[in-house]
Amino acid sequence: MDNLQDKPIKGILLRVASGALFTGMLVCIKAVSEEVPVGQSIFFRSLFALFPIVIFLMIRREFPKALATRRPLGHLLRSGLGAAAMFFSFSAVAFLPVAEATLLVQLAPVFMAIGGVLLLGERFSFYRAGAIVLALAGMAVLVIPGLNASEGDGRLLGYVLGTLGAILTAGALLTVRRISRTETAGSIAFYFIVVAALAGLATLPLGWASLSHTQFALLVLSGLFGGAGHIAMTLAFRYAEVSRLAPFEYVALVWPVIADWVLFGIPVSSGFLLALPLMLSGVALAAMEGRRRRLRARVKSEG
Repeated sequence: MDNLQDKPIKGILLRVASGALFTGMLVCIKAVSEEVPVGQSIFFRSLFALFPIVIFLMIRREFPKALATRRPLGHLLRSGLGAAAMFFSFSAVAFLPVAEATLLVQLAPVFMAIGGVLLLGERFSFYRAGAIVLALAGMAVLVIPGLNASEGDGRLLGYVLGTLGAILTAGALLTVRRISRTETAGSIAFYFIVVAALAGLATLPLGWASLSHTQFALLVLSGLFGGAGHIAMTLAFRYAEVSRLAPFEYVALVWPVIADWVLFGIPVSSGFLLALPLMLSGVALAAMEGRRRRLRARVKSEG
């Protein structure tokens, strides 16, 4: 699961598939968000995400040996950040269209670029500066037109929650970058899901909803979609570099746009259409910076 292979077409197809699966997950969460508390949604999402991931590891004969770890504290930090990011992202989708909540999550690579400079001492390059400027411009275009209308429907709160979720996701991914030198992708995914499930379970004393059959089925589906989406995303980055996959973030966002329109009757806003190219151009620049960093490291190791 950790061997990088150069199969770009397969990587692209898996990236597009992962976008559809993650959209399915968010659609299920949004459908129950008015009646089911966020913590309860996270528990069921995480619990049932274990099934596809464990089955996948068993098929590859990596279970349970892939769960061995030399960095338990690193896993705890990564999993804690990821679980917190899930809380914020699932809260955001209750207030926002699925497409806008998904777009905000896409900002994680840009925040990773900022975190790399502030926390890891990486160089502040032209690519990082451009990524930050484009991402901020996209956020302004998305948020500012809806500020007045947001007072009644919680849209502004959704933007804040979604952005915080993207920041925490970036922190989790920066931690993954550090621990992946010794840890397998299977162990990173498994321990994150376990910690997220426990975090969701910890909200039980705050009060959970009595689930109908439909709500339970949607929560089960959210977990299966989420687990399968994680597998597809992981494999996509095994088969193709981030910079090569970056343009297909546009394709991945087609699914939530369709879901909003068909399932929830929410049309695409002009702010979303204007913000989309700005934000994803920033993501592409951040990805290009990551590729340049890996190429420099490769040249140094070969030299």
